[in-house]
Amino acid sequence: MTTSPLAARSLLFAPGDSPRKLEKAGLSAADLVIVDLEDAVAEGAKPDARHAVAAHLTATHRRQPHWVRINPLDTPHALPDLAAIVPARPDGIVLPKATRADAETLHRYLEALEAAAGLPVGGIPMFVLATETAAGVFDVGNYAGCPRLAALSWGAEDSATALGATSNRDDDGEYDFPYQMFRALCLTGAAAAGVSAIETIHGDFRDAAGLDRMARRARRAGFRGMLAIHPDQVPVINAAFSPSADEVAHAEAVVAAFAAHPSAGTVGLNGAMLDLPHLKRAQALLAMKR
Repeated sequence: MTTSPLAARSLLFAPGDSPRKLEKAGLSAADLVIVDLEDAVAEGAKPDARHAVAAHLTATHRRQPHWVRINPLDTPHALPDLAAIVPARPDGIVLPKATRADAETLHRYLEALEAAAGLPVGGIPMFVLATETAAGVFDVGNYAGCPRLAALSWGAEDSATALGATSNRDDDGEYDFPYQMFRALCLTGAAAAGVSAIETIHGDFRDAAGLDRMARRARRAGFRGMLAIHPDQVPVINAAFSPSADEVAHAEAVVAAFAAHPSAGTVGLNGAMLDLPHLKRAQALLAMKR
């Protein structure tokens, strides 16, 4: 069972119990909408929310893929979420507070529910939030070969809660060491698994400059998209994860230089010597064009 890496610059959360916000998210420029049944929905509202989301998926013309973040598998809500959502054909499932074992369990649940609903078995991909628990951190490098997996992300807030931290920031406002490590592990784990690494949220949706800085750093490091919590964040994220004209021109020149010398291991371009890692990075950048 092969799943392609997730191709999305901006992944916008929308609460599953708010029809207005779901509609607004669907009309945004987000590449993907994550309909949230977990943190955005109060405990007592979860049963109604899952059925409302199923109705939304069934009745709505989706301008972009709509994935659903279910509740964690160790809660009583996860299976009812899946039973309600799978027949409505979500474009994917987001699994929070997960370990590799959880991802395997979700795969088996989806197989059964897809078969029961008459859907292609294996057709619903999975996106794992992989560092939100202490156990999950130790598994983040262990997702190679995971069925249905399309992307990994990390969580700075839930991981801080799991560790008993009073804050996840240092005195300069940057992520403290454990959270920088979790971010790097997510990026490396995604590369090892051959899936997309997705940057976590920027919590202040009014801070466009901070969001832009964070998103551009993320793309430079190797992340391929970023989570958003407000529609106003989407244009900033889309711009940050879209290669500039200069970047595209340089990448095309690198590819052309190697194409002109197909038997060469290194080529010269504008006074620089380039080898195969430069070619692979150029090809990856060109694949990000929209």
